[in-house]
Amino acid sequence: MSRIIYSIIFIGIVFLSSCKTEKNDISVDYPKWKETFPGIWEATVNQPEDFDLLKAANKTPSSEALNKKVKQSFPISNDEIKTFTKNGKTYLRFPLEKDEQIYGFGLNFKTVQQRGRIMRLHVDHYDGKDNGRTHAPVPFYVSSKGYGVFVNAARYIDVYVGTGVRHDSKHPAKATDRNTDRNWTAEPYSDNLEMVIPADGVKLVLFAGETMLDVIQRFNLYCGGGVLPPKWGLGFWHRTPTLYTEKDVQNEVNGFAEKNFPLDVIGLEPGWQSKAYPCSFEWDKTRYPNPSEFAANMKKQGINLNLWMNPYIVPEGKLYEKLLPYAGSHTVWCGIVADYSMDKPREIMQDHFKKHQLGIGVSGFKIDEVDGFDQWIWPDIATFPSGLDGEQMRQTYGLQMMRLTDEIYRKNNERTYGLIRSANAGSVSYPYVIYNDYYNHKDFITALINSGISGLLWTPEVRASGSDEEWLRRMQTTCFSPMAMINAWADGTKPWSFSKVYKQCQDVAFLRMQLLPYLYSTFADYHFNGTPPFRAMNLEPGFDTKAEIVNAALNGTNNPYALALKKEVKDQYMMGEFLLVAPMFNKEKERKVILPKGNWYDFYSGKLVGNGEIIYIKNDLDKIPLFVKDGGIIPMMPKIRQTSEWKENTPLEIRVYGNAAKSFVMYDDDGKTFNFEKGEYTTKLMKVENGKGSIEDLHTSDNWIYGDITWNFMTKK
Repeated sequence: MSRIIYSIIFIGIVFLSSCKTEKNDISVDYPKWKETFPGIWEATVNQPEDFDLLKAANKTPSSEALNKKVKQSFPISNDEIKTFTKNGKTYLRFPLEKDEQIYGFGLNFKTVQQRGRIMRLHVDHYDGKDNGRTHAPVPFYVSSKGYGVFVNAARYIDVYVGTGVRHDSKHPAKATDRNTDRNWTAEPYSDNLEMVIPADGVKLVLFAGETMLDVIQRFNLYCGGGVLPPKWGLGFWHRTPTLYTEKDVQNEVNGFAEKNFPLDVIGLEPGWQSKAYPCSFEWDKTRYPNPSEFAANMKKQGINLNLWMNPYIVPEGKLYEKLLPYAGSHTVWCGIVADYSMDKPREIMQDHFKKHQLGIGVSGFKIDEVDGFDQWIWPDIATFPSGLDGEQMRQTYGLQMMRLTDEIYRKNNERTYGLIRSANAGSVSYPYVIYNDYYNHKDFITALINSGISGLLWTPEVRASGSDEEWLRRMQTTCFSPMAMINAWADGTKPWSFSKVYKQCQDVAFLRMQLLPYLYSTFADYHFNGTPPFRAMNLEPGFDTKAEIVNAALNGTNNPYALALKKEVKDQYMMGEFLLVAPMFNKEKERKVILPKGNWYDFYSGKLVGNGEIIYIKNDLDKIPLFVKDGGIIPMMPKIRQTSEWKENTPLEIRVYGNAAKSFVMYDDDGKTFNFEKGEYTTKLMKVENGKGSIEDLHTSDNWIYGDITWNFMTKK
């Protein structure tokens, strides 16, 4: 009997040691972490919901790539990670150190550093405020201390990033008297990051890496690895006005050919359908009498078709009766909202697409209005046949549409590339780029920077302009993004609409085409290694917020470089491993560029421009400022107007900048199928040492499109 009593006492002691009761009688748990891949740990808090973000995306980790990662130590003291569940909500608390900065939480347009902010991560349109309501509120953050946290919950999540001040703080802020102390602040120091999830439990994933970039790579690979677009998807896109006819589209294509401007994709807006808002998904026979013939004719001219849609189904359409049994309780613009988390409605829609769109040669889709304005999208009170509620559907409907469409192209062994208005964690390997109706040029660059932190792609599309210079600057930016595109649905703008700068627009479009070997290899790195193709300067080696301080006082006179690194850098970014992009904006006479440590060279001339310093660039309408790090290897091909010209025996120029010994993995495959996933691709290691270039085969197959290779050492001794 005494042995039983002692056993009960022992069990009680073990249980109490795993919990801590705070002064308000809340039982705080310390998550029990299990390492699943090198540097990746998973934990479950209480009873998570069965439906989560990765389940909605139907994604699993890229195990082979993750298992090659270097093992890491657990990055945070576990007794400082605290959780509890109460009243149907789960509360999370993570520590923050004094000099720690936080990045991520999805597609923000005005801020890169997130410490000191309060957000509700909520899929929505973007209304000009970084408050968490955005097109892709990914619940993942990365710390400057080299770790990251992912909350795998398909719920609205409240986030307090170093704002809540606890009475039991490890590093308490000191109370001051506002009457007498000029340093009084309404926002005293906080040493914790806290989140609230409206669910009885949650799945957590913690990542550790050698650098912040390494952490993001692991997160991307955990969510399935980055997308590798078809080659045509990286060419130039043009979206035509809403009510264009087949003849209008042909005239547009003819105009691009006559003006000698790159064009690979034509996007058709709502007028291709017989009804839109809500949609029929059926061709309008007055504008497109023979869709199959039209699509085939476009293909012959090297043009890929991309069709606009929103997912709400018009009552008069052929799909309505089939999908009505699987529709939610509320409509959008009087169209039903099908529950595509279920297999049957997804199959019905896929069969329709295969027959009427994919089957006639349509290359992809633009999926609009899956984000929301509360005035028209379904409310949280909505119910759906699967048992999901309105909130869960709001957070994942973009993921569901990406899965639905991607699956039919995969079954056809055909890669696609398109546009979407919402995403979330798990969308990294889907072939979709986010866009929206917001149109602030500078904020577009901030969004592009943030996209690379959260497993997203974003395009700063061009639509309209108030001047020649603004048009050119926007064109230059879109050509250095995941999707180079004019969206002329509203007013019919064209690359030559601003004739004074047409030559410069043409030049930057052709430059993008020349850089496609570099960009395609960069996307391959995204797929195989999780490396974001467009990324923040904070992820670049040598760009360190711990920059050496000249004097004790951090100011713009004594130590401007250190001061610049302490601030948010929102207007320059890296494209791939070697290329720094510093866009100019309308009416700027000059701009500053913050160069990381190490020599940097002008892309156009090869001349040294600086090393770990601030430089100033004068306004030059002819060029977008581009800089290459020391030892940078940039493979380029001759100017082509369409990716169909990117064919067997294409000559390759390998530009080399500076004198450092560097290498670059050049990638190639057939550019259109998923055969690369079966090993049908070629990689070659391009190396430069002692002023000489060499090429070594890494992985060989029949996929190598290039012919003569010329080394061009841009920096002259």
